[in-house]
Amino acid sequence: MSSLARTASDGWVVTKRNLIKIKRVPEVLVFVLVSPIMFILLFAFVFEGAIGAEGGVGYREFLIGGIFAQTVVFGATFTGAGLAEDMQKGIIDRFRSLPMSPSAVLIGRTTSDVVYNVLSLIIMALTGLLIGWRIREGAVDAFLGFALLLLFAYAISWVMAYIGLLVPSVEVINNASFIVIMPLTFVSNAFVPLESFSGVLRTLVEWNPVSTLTQACRELFGNYDPSVPVGDAWSMQHPALYTLIWVGLILVVFVPLSVRQYRLSAAR
Repeated sequence: MSSLARTASDGWVVTKRNLIKIKRVPEVLVFVLVSPIMFILLFAFVFEGAIGAEGGVGYREFLIGGIFAQTVVFGATFTGAGLAEDMQKGIIDRFRSLPMSPSAVLIGRTTSDVVYNVLSLIIMALTGLLIGWRIREGAVDAFLGFALLLLFAYAISWVMAYIGLLVPSVEVINNASFIVIMPLTFVSNAFVPLESFSGVLRTLVEWNPVSTLTQACRELFGNYDPSVPVGDAWSMQHPALYTLIWVGLILVVFVPLSVRQYRLSAAR
């Protein structure tokens, strides 16, 4: 068996191991799914009148793309927390004692967390439909929108994997990820129109990958008014491409960093 095939096989075994935990600890899944529902209902019913949206698009349709982006980014933190927990319990040490590829543990962890994000997107989409959100483009565009969300979440999960190996404490990883992810999601166009920002803050919002992910989803789902300008920044003019560039850069940097950190932690 080639090294690539062995890595894929070992990674699939670890993926199944992590997915079995969903059945054995269903409380984790419940909290994963309840959180996005709460955000949708909170912003849709509490802040709709105060925030509003751009052009002829209702705020609820404007909102859902941002909630999608925020939820998959926050969902990626489970990768870091899961790795930190496994390290604390000594499970990672058991994996190291087995004849398996070093990267298999990380591949299995990040892949299994895609399932959490898929389930979250399904629940959010159903909740959005109940409050008035609609997909106004074709099925292919909608599929591409959901695929882009999952790709971005998968890339962020490798960042969280590296942090989880670097700081093997569930409490620390949760606090550290909150400090990083909260500004990314709220200093963006996820919940308020781009026109609400000005100066340097607007520039940050325009080049924030969460903003472009949100804008790309709105365009692919048809939840935007084409007559409303999205800004002159290249990132906002080509949101899907800019987001994919970020996905590629993150994977190129953090996949080898995570594997290296996994090997270094084994040598301690």
